Amino acid sequence: MKSPAWQLTVHVLGGLAFLALPYIFAPNGLSQLFHLTSNPHELTSFASYLFMLGFFYLNYYYLIPALYFPKKYVRYALSIGAAFGIIFLLIASIDRTAIGSEIYRGRFEEHGHPAPPSNAEARPHDFPPPSHQMITNNKPPMGFELSHALFLFLVGVFVSLALRINHRLRQTESEKLNTELSFLKAQINPHFLFNTLNSIYSLAIEQSPHTADAVVKLSSLMRYVMREAATDWVALEHELGYISNYVALQKLRLGDTVELDFGIEGKPNGYKIAPLILISFIENAFKYGVNPQEKSLIQLRISVKEGVLRLHTFNKKVRVFYDEEASSGIGVKNTKARLELLYPDNYELKIGDSVDSFTVDLQLRMA
Repeated sequence: MKSPAWQLTVHVLGGLAFLALPYIFAPNGLSQLFHLTSNPHELTSFASYLFMLGFFYLNYYYLIPALYFPKKYVRYALSIGAAFGIIFLLIASIDRTAIGSEIYRGRFEEHGHPAPPSNAEARPHDFPPPSHQMITNNKPPMGFELSHALFLFLVGVFVSLALRINHRLRQTESEKLNTELSFLKAQINPHFLFNTLNSIYSLAIEQSPHTADAVVKLSSLMRYVMREAATDWVALEHELGYISNYVALQKLRLGDTVELDFGIEGKPNGYKIAPLILISFIENAFKYGVNPQEKSLIQLRISVKEGVLRLHTFNKKVRVFYDEEASSGIGVKNTKARLELLYPDNYELKIGDSVDSFTVDLQLRMA
């Protein structure tokens, strides 16, 4: 998520770019901005862009959330119409003031007098009517200015609507994925936890020297899910430690029934990663690749090199019957959606699903 300072900077630069846009391609370029007071038409045009920019933010931050999203369409339309009317009246007022001021100045200059300051006591009727045709002739007709203002206004309406609706859709999708992630964190597969506790209980009955180590690993696993994984990003080192503890507990639970090839290569180097973004693929390897009645083979390889994390999983399909929870694939679907949201254009996922094996190859570019 971008910081407030970054968002403010983007808005300020975007607003300045919008105001300067008409002058970038003008004959005199941006220098025309310094002569607005001497050109009534340019002053009116600049005021149009300024008012439309203000309306854009009014519509984006207030009218759309308060009226459009709650489906108060009539009130929203009336508010839009009222806003346009007010803006057009303001523009017309500025236009009349600017033209009048220029005519007033022209009358003095035509008679060889310097233009008086704004608080001068002289009035336009002190001199004969000047030949100010150039001022009025250079001014576009009212119909043009009305259509120009209406065009800018409609652009502001539709652009702010499009951006706000897109923002809401992304926010809704993000909230949905975060809800699913919270559900995934809360679960940590109750079957795995129950079986692991049974395994630890068996070790305790046998007075195995591995009992204490198993309890420590399980507590670390639960502490990570409940505390650290509640944040948006975690240190890669901690995520890999969580995976190592998970695999160690699975090995403890399954014993010699599984041939496990597990390894991590490379150094985390301070990288950050979305929490629990890998665990679904690893969990699936144990879920679909283990059968206590036959020898199972699972390969789990993780490497980190030059900011790219690579995950490879392989398991033989030894189970014939799956329960509804196991076969639903909610965890993998959740992970795919999170990858698309959190790592757009920064990941590559290949899943191989054959008759007797299942493979996952993931490349993830980290920040």
